[in-house]
Amino acid sequence: MKNIALIVVLTITCVFTNGQNLIGYKSNEIQKYMKENRQEMNAEVVTNVSFNYLRYSDNFDTQTLLYFLDNDSICKSVKMICDKSIKGEKIKEFNSLYKPDGENKWIDIKESKKFLIEIRDEKWVFDVIIEPVK
Repeated sequence: MKNIALIVVLTITCVFTNGQNLIGYKSNEIQKYMKENRQEMNAEVVTNVSFNYLRYSDNFDTQTLLYFLDNDSICKSVKMICDKSIKGEKIKEFNSLYKPDGENKWIDIKESKKFLIEIRDEKWVFDVIIEPVK
């Protein structure tokens, strides 16, 4: 029973990612969006001299969102780190929302701008990278 509950929570927290492409948003706009739309994600305080970013994770540490910011605190890319158990669901979700652009790659078009969404496999997790098409 505990495993079923964990699988349900994993699916719920990782499947609802449309809207994670907040590239172009200011730091305070991202914080407002996350507070209003992603209550299951908790803001984490991070200190890093190399990168300016916002970090959010769920209660089970099965999903982490990183919003990388430029010097003006505007989001320039997004990285989502998810547990491998939901990869199939994530691929189905992306196939339904975005235009495929190769294996584990999709294109999101927002306000006439193109963004590449790419799944990259790691040993224990997979990363979803969202960045503008150059």
